[in-house]
Amino acid sequence: METKFLGKTDTTISAIGLGGMPMSLKGRPPQSQSIEVIHKALDLGVTLIDTADSYCQDESDKHHNERLIATALQQYHKDTSQVVIATKGGLMRPNGSWTRNGEPNHLRETIRQSFEAFGTQKPIDLWQYHSPDPNYAIAQSLTPAKEAVEQGLIRYVGVSNFSVEQIKQARETVEIVSVQNQYNPWHRQPEFDGVLEYCEQEGLTFLPWSPMGGSSRASRLQDIPIIAQLAREKGVSVYQIVLSWLRAKSPCIVPIPGASKLSSIEDSVKSVEVKLSFQEVEDLDRKLSS
Repeated sequence: METKFLGKTDTTISAIGLGGMPMSLKGRPPQSQSIEVIHKALDLGVTLIDTADSYCQDESDKHHNERLIATALQQYHKDTSQVVIATKGGLMRPNGSWTRNGEPNHLRETIRQSFEAFGTQKPIDLWQYHSPDPNYAIAQSLTPAKEAVEQGLIRYVGVSNFSVEQIKQARETVEIVSVQNQYNPWHRQPEFDGVLEYCEQEGLTFLPWSPMGGSSRASRLQDIPIIAQLAREKGVSVYQIVLSWLRAKSPCIVPIPGASKLSSIEDSVKSVEVKLSFQEVEDLDRKLSS
């Protein structure tokens, strides 16, 4: 598996990560199936797993995905010392909906609960502020993360759903190593809002969430002629073309496709071997824009 450094740190991560969200939302698979998927990812060389305290069904189920990943690692009978778990805090799940909560004391508490969900044996590898809450200044919301780094609860800090200006504000409070924003063939805002360029310039890892555009759009990738054509020519899946396209867009990009089936993570990992030429990337860009 190809690896990259996490931001400007000396910590390496796999060029493709595993997104844990589908394993914990409504309609989630049996826990045994999810653990099998996580183990398969590790067997294939994946060392980055992305999760969040809010990957659950509702508030009564909070931290479900974190506990699931911790259980999977405990049951894995090989070395997991190089595995990096990236979690997030700052979203709530009242009655299954999604709402922001950047209140500092809430974030202090959810960081502690995430630390406990992972077993308290080591700091959280990467904690990310899930989405800025307009009710609180970014410095207010990230002060608990800075404190947690000093207390040994968190190793690295990242942000999610942030603009360039918000990233700059975050970096005034605590060192930031990664940015996780939506990026896929339907949502290419990071190319145009300066975030991707800023991450490249500043040596921040960019983690595109929802790289396939969500389950409904993913099921229609075959209907996009340029993607389907490249997949046929290279003898790979349309999903591998999308992941290869994302990785070709910038060396700072590490996709984190979700998976709840063995076939999904196996397919995603194979995308690392798919190479798109400069011309193929240009063609994709142009036709996806039209």
